[in-house]
Amino acid sequence: MTKKILVTGSNGFIGRNLSIGLKERGYEVLKFDIENTEEELRNYLAEADFIMHLAGVNRPKDENDFQVGNVNLTRKLVSFLNQLGKKTPILLSSSVHAGDDNSYGLTKKEAEDIVFEYGKANNASTFVYRLYNVYGKWCRPNYNSVIATWCFNIARGLPIEMSNNKKPIDFVYIDDVVDDFIAALEGEIRPSSDYIYPRARDSKTLQEILSLLESFKSSRNSLEIASQDGFSKKLYATYLSYLPENEFSYDLDSHVDERGSFTELFKFPLYGQVSVNIGHPGITKGNHYHQTKNEKYVVVKGECEIRLRKVGEKNIVTYVCGGSEMKVIDIPPGYVHSIKTIGEEDSVTIMWANEQFDKDHPDTYSEMVEEN
Repeated sequence: MTKKILVTGSNGFIGRNLSIGLKERGYEVLKFDIENTEEELRNYLAEADFIMHLAGVNRPKDENDFQVGNVNLTRKLVSFLNQLGKKTPILLSSSVHAGDDNSYGLTKKEAEDIVFEYGKANNASTFVYRLYNVYGKWCRPNYNSVIATWCFNIARGLPIEMSNNKKPIDFVYIDDVVDDFIAALEGEIRPSSDYIYPRARDSKTLQEILSLLESFKSSRNSLEIASQDGFSKKLYATYLSYLPENEFSYDLDSHVDERGSFTELFKFPLYGQVSVNIGHPGITKGNHYHQTKNEKYVVVKGECEIRLRKVGEKNIVTYVCGGSEMKVIDIPPGYVHSIKTIGEEDSVTIMWANEQFDKDHPDTYSEMVEEN
């Protein structure tokens, strides 16, 4: 039987991502948010096998809303469970600021205590997560996330403000939060009568974050793909989610002549670049060699004849590529090579080089494959 998971605050940033993650893993999600009634909450609690209690208030118009959203709702939820005679496990999404001497911190701490008391009184499993600054897709900009605000503004060329750029701040990515919550649901994380912190976090200064975000924006002009590891991978994914929908595409600079075209697609700091070559029927390109640079060719449309000859020797190696057969041709250094479009349609070849093109040191030397 499919487990039913109640997610309170289901329309919020974490709730929306979590609800999707739960559905992807085959759970039935019962969604409760501000527009739902207490009667609906009670009915959901009667069905739920596990409770992800994410609903809360952190930026209210009225200070009293902290009490209503953080404390009263949690107390009502536990009261309904007691009335129903259920001992349903509860995971509470709290904050590292719980217990701070302000309305937000004090009410978050009170909500934690209510959940702990429920677990102790009913021998029920509880998970109280104190989250760091959570970031990722669908977080509201200009609200309470500096990363969301900066991603939104930088993607639109809007100004940003930065007060403290030297002190590291702890951040946690939304997918890591979702993974932790589902791990708790599935028994990979043990219930606790104490606070739990996300297993994955990154400490970054605001200046480090700003530098990365600015590099993401400029990469469209340089074609250089951002580093895709650790924090930068997660931040890049986040930044892309804030692009205006009419700006997902960007133009490339194609070098076009009577033979066809050559266009650089992507450049990588450590792994060279990827380009696309279009050749008209009967046209031969190349006829050069490299000393150190090496390449890979993949003909993805049409047919090509690729010819190679070791510098200083006469033997020519020929490969015919394309059509229904997809293959990679390695172009070793020290081999003169050419590519000719055969057949009646344009050819399209994806080309990878192990280094980015440097016009001052191109490592490209002209020579005909077939010597006269």
